[in-house]
Amino acid sequence: MALRDTTPPESAGPRPRTAPALDPGDRDRLLSGSHHDPHALLGAHPVPGGILFRALRPFADAVSVVIDGDATPLASQGDGLFAAVLPSAESPAYTLLVSYDGVEHKVDDPYRFLPALGDLDLHLIREGRHEELWKALGAEPMAHQGVSGTRFTVWAPNARGVRVAGDFCFWDGTAFPMRSLGSSGVWELFLPGIGEGARYKFEITSRHGHRFLKADPMARRCEVPPDTASIVHASHYEWTDREWMAHRGDVPVHVAPFSVYEVHLPSWRPGLTYRQLAEVLPAYVGDLGFTHVEFMPVAQHPFSGSWGYQVTGFYAPASRLGTPDDFKCLVDALHRAGIGVIVDWVPAHFPKDDWALGRFDGDPLYEPGDSRRAEHPDWGTFEFDFGRVEVRNFLVANATYWCEEFHVDGLRVDAVASMLYLDYSRDSGQWTPNVFGGREDLDAMAFLQEMNATVYRRNPGVVTIAEESTAWEGVTRPTDSGGLGFGLKWNMGWMHDSLQYIAKDPVHRKYHHNEMTFSMVYAYSENYVLPISHDEVVHGKQALVSKMPGDWWQRRANQRAYLGFMWAHPGKQLLFMGQEFAQGAEWSEEHGPEWWLLDPGYASAGDHRGVQDLVRDLNAVYRATPALWERDTDPAGFRWVLGDAADDNVFAFLRHDAHGAPLLAVSNFSPVVRHDYPLAVPGDVPAWREVLNTDAARYGGSGVGQAAPVASREGRIGLTLPPLATVWLAPSSA
Repeated sequence: MALRDTTPPESAGPRPRTAPALDPGDRDRLLSGSHHDPHALLGAHPVPGGILFRALRPFADAVSVVIDGDATPLASQGDGLFAAVLPSAESPAYTLLVSYDGVEHKVDDPYRFLPALGDLDLHLIREGRHEELWKALGAEPMAHQGVSGTRFTVWAPNARGVRVAGDFCFWDGTAFPMRSLGSSGVWELFLPGIGEGARYKFEITSRHGHRFLKADPMARRCEVPPDTASIVHASHYEWTDREWMAHRGDVPVHVAPFSVYEVHLPSWRPGLTYRQLAEVLPAYVGDLGFTHVEFMPVAQHPFSGSWGYQVTGFYAPASRLGTPDDFKCLVDALHRAGIGVIVDWVPAHFPKDDWALGRFDGDPLYEPGDSRRAEHPDWGTFEFDFGRVEVRNFLVANATYWCEEFHVDGLRVDAVASMLYLDYSRDSGQWTPNVFGGREDLDAMAFLQEMNATVYRRNPGVVTIAEESTAWEGVTRPTDSGGLGFGLKWNMGWMHDSLQYIAKDPVHRKYHHNEMTFSMVYAYSENYVLPISHDEVVHGKQALVSKMPGDWWQRRANQRAYLGFMWAHPGKQLLFMGQEFAQGAEWSEEHGPEWWLLDPGYASAGDHRGVQDLVRDLNAVYRATPALWERDTDPAGFRWVLGDAADDNVFAFLRHDAHGAPLLAVSNFSPVVRHDYPLAVPGDVPAWREVLNTDAARYGGSGVGQAAPVASREGRIGLTLPPLATVWLAPSSA
């Protein structure tokens, strides 16, 4: 609010009359913050003999009402209430002149404004169908009735009263009680003079009489932890990715190249802001050839050790790295570099911090009222009440908010299995069956279907990805066919089985051969991503290269062979940062990747750069070879050439593109060279040339391979298989 030193002009109008005292009940409820309609008591109201003006300005020395430049003092009624009746036939335009310690402030009265939220908004909120909820709830800087200010709105249906508190009123909300907008459960107040950057919370009085401050669930910007206030925000970012947005949906994801670099933004280069990351991350990811990045959760979270998976501000990018516009700058820079952006999204649970969503208006609101279902037994958090339409609306709108406001190209939905099963991590007696007697959470199913259907309808080209660790049927089946409607699903079974196999000493691998072939039994039951994510390189699981058996050379060779097998296997790929250059230590959110391993002065830097060079070439050949991605979800795009060579630790298969053009992938997971190894191949290909060999000397390998194209004789070829290596071969015209 604007400050100015001024002297009120002498009143030229009729003298005011003493205003009637407030009803004692109304007065008590107003002053205690539990009145549902403060606008009925404050502001200007017709009364017999004139217009009653009443203002609530705690700690003020004096308050005057200014009409047409004339100031008329209001009489103090105690406790910060000031009132008078002015003879007038109708309510005039007016401002207030408020004096604190002799300094006068000219302000607009919040209680002279009509509601700044429309009936349609309230109807959609009640129905749980407001797909742009962030435009109706929260703090919205705006001009209302010709005055600039901020509209504050919050959903708190169980509250007896709600007030706005902030740095503009010394965190005392007494002067700014909000009005209830009826059965919607929404409270509203337009505060003139309050603009961008103001810090605020909602002061809620529960129906039990308790009073507490809560951060705004819809806040679009938050303070840097450990501070917890919400910040009034309006975006001023001008996007430059129009071309990307116009064409990102031209080719469906499941028939397009899709290799993902997973990033924890705060630790990728510790200390860099969003805008500083925008200067270096796109170039690094682009050089390695990944089509997408996936950010671990970027929504506001108070505890950095949660890696973002305990969210308190679902509508605000994490403030540690900058503002919402700064995050947009990062996304924009990645799009200009031709790189898609996926963000981890966490609708399964939220932390119990007393200033956040938990028991938001004094009662369970975002969480179920049944204590057996309210708390997540594994993470010490609350679960969302997916059966409540307003809660589902909060989450569905949040999903599309990230896609529309921040131009993200995908949402990877965390912990889907924990939502789908009522008995997830619960023993007998700790859960109740659904109406059909089953363990499936029907409300969570309906929520996921609604979320996916809404996101895909509103945002062409966006993909949703489920982290779902069970055999739930139809995760990536369309919702109109009874599925959950995701575009892709993490293949946790492939990840577990293949990592278990590759960790074995080669002499024992023949006993685990089926762990590498079993994934093809169900490979086309869903649309899959093959994830080597952050979860696999922390908590004692070791970094990828450190999982491998043998000496340092063998461990690197095993990793290279494994990555070659992974990039050729049906499904999309995801690799967590640091694994692209064979970092040996587990990931630390404090220190991030061990970039020093690549420094030219480090003795083994060449070993790490060799793995990094392989990843770059894997992506380059992958993107240039439609056989490796065009028919990922079509069984006709894959054929085993050799799937039962357990004693040799050898796997060979063909991938075909939409026109039938093949690529042959052969992996030798034994440490011996195999000469003239026989394979049956399509008879219409006269010769095969090596297009990638993970044992190449430039990657740190032994340099064994095919020096020239290999001729096919009656559909059979003999290959030289390098030790602990994967080779890719394509038809040769030579």
